[in-house]
Amino acid sequence: MNDRLMAGPPEPEIHTRRGFSLIWIVPLIALLVAGALFWRTLSQEGPTVTVTFQSADGLTAGQTKVRHKAVDLGTVERIDLTPDMSHVVVTLRMRAEAARVLTDQAKFWVVRARFTPGNISGLETIVSGSYIEIDPGVPGNATKRNFTGLEAPPAIRSDEPGRTFVLNTSRLGSIATGSLVVYRGINVGEVLGHDLVQPGKPIKVHVFVRAPYDEYVHEGSYFWDESGFRVNVGADGFQVQVESLQAVIAGALAFDTSAGARDTPIAKADAEFRLFPDEATAKASNYTTRLPFLVYFHGSVRGLAVGSPVELFGIPIGTVRAINLALNADDASIEVPVHLEIQPQRFTPGPEMPQPELMKTLQRLVDGGMRAQLKSANLLTGQLVVSFDFFPGAPPAHVEMQGPNIVIPSQPGDLENITRTLSDVAAKLKAMPLDEIANNINSTLKAVNGFANGPDLKSALRSLSGAMEGAQDLVKRLDAGLTPALKRLPDIAAQLQGAAEKVNHLAGSVESGYGDSSQFQRDLTRLLTQVNETARSVRLLADFLDEHPEALVRGRTGSTTER
Repeated sequence: MNDRLMAGPPEPEIHTRRGFSLIWIVPLIALLVAGALFWRTLSQEGPTVTVTFQSADGLTAGQTKVRHKAVDLGTVERIDLTPDMSHVVVTLRMRAEAARVLTDQAKFWVVRARFTPGNISGLETIVSGSYIEIDPGVPGNATKRNFTGLEAPPAIRSDEPGRTFVLNTSRLGSIATGSLVVYRGINVGEVLGHDLVQPGKPIKVHVFVRAPYDEYVHEGSYFWDESGFRVNVGADGFQVQVESLQAVIAGALAFDTSAGARDTPIAKADAEFRLFPDEATAKASNYTTRLPFLVYFHGSVRGLAVGSPVELFGIPIGTVRAINLALNADDASIEVPVHLEIQPQRFTPGPEMPQPELMKTLQRLVDGGMRAQLKSANLLTGQLVVSFDFFPGAPPAHVEMQGPNIVIPSQPGDLENITRTLSDVAAKLKAMPLDEIANNINSTLKAVNGFANGPDLKSALRSLSGAMEGAQDLVKRLDAGLTPALKRLPDIAAQLQGAAEKVNHLAGSVESGYGDSSQFQRDLTRLLTQVNETARSVRLLADFLDEHPEALVRGRTGSTTER
């Protein structure tokens, strides 16, 4: 027992158990998940690109997304200023699937709420925040990593079907980027922009027409400015054209194709057209054949302008191309040569007339009195038109060629004739001895004034006044004296009528006693006739004097005689 105590405690026996502990599963799983996430991040992470903008407004590093059709393709990694501090450089960490669209055709811009005259976009960013949109462009181009961002969204996207065209114009007017392109009132495209204006050259405006309306643009189509609100003061008076509200605000272009040009080929992409100021001018462009005419006027052409219509029987057949002044050194006279552009296609369709036959036809028309004359198209605006009319009494004239121009004789205009007539009247008035006539009239008036204010006329008027007063007194006395007699005339006429009736009764008795053919019967008949006539005359006299008592003094006048 002591030996055991001296020896100490026994050595422990260590048993090693070989095997895998389940506790290691948790870190292994975490390691695998981290590795998978790391591999996924590495596999999905694409290239890094930089985009230069003028401002970083609305962009936040680590938050702002890069999207295409609402799908995230990257994130803004950092934002820096350029060395001159004029722009910002935005570094984008793109996803791997975006690598193939990062070509020289790709476009970047910031989508934010925008309010322009012709469009309102990006309203959803008020809630979600701004983001960067990418338009990949045409695939298969050269790879690119540094881009310059757009400050405004592009008018069209690369995947939108349609074609672009180029319009040439001398002035833009209200046309700007984003203006509408309409076809018969339907919005079919937009204005993409215009090239830098160069002196002496037309402005090139680029427009985009969406499919399928791009197939409606033929080589014979025409474009015009349809700005939405236009007031035209011309030969036809005031014309007001109003389109849609959007066209009024942002401006618009329109196009159409005439019936004769619909058989022409469909226009190719980037085909060039002329932009006309209005629809009427655009339609007139379909008349491709134009004949140069020249007319010399010898009076004022105020109100006539380049583009004024040329008419025949009130129907437009051309326009005024140029107006000049010419000095004739032979007789020191000044005349106004007006160059016209006649469109023969406006006449009834027919074969083109050879030059010799055309000259003969025009000469026959001139022999029949055809002349060019300036006429007022609108009295309110004072605009003139060149009108071809027939004047049978016009002096003989000849049609001739002057270079490429056909010279047609002219006739003084209506306004010029009025002016000449007024000038002739003024000349005649000037030739009249107006001063002498005025002196004679003044002398006559003085003589009349002296006679009117003289003592002889005043004495005569006083004498006439006294005579009139005496006549009035006489009439009053006659009226007072004759009134009783006039009142007795009806009684006298009645008594005579009664006597006549008694005599007639007596005549009837005598006739029965003496017979119809006795002398006494005849004498008695004449006596009765005279008595009847006397009674009738007395009645008429009584009625007449009752209505016209003044006849006893004045006698029977013309009016009383007729009665």
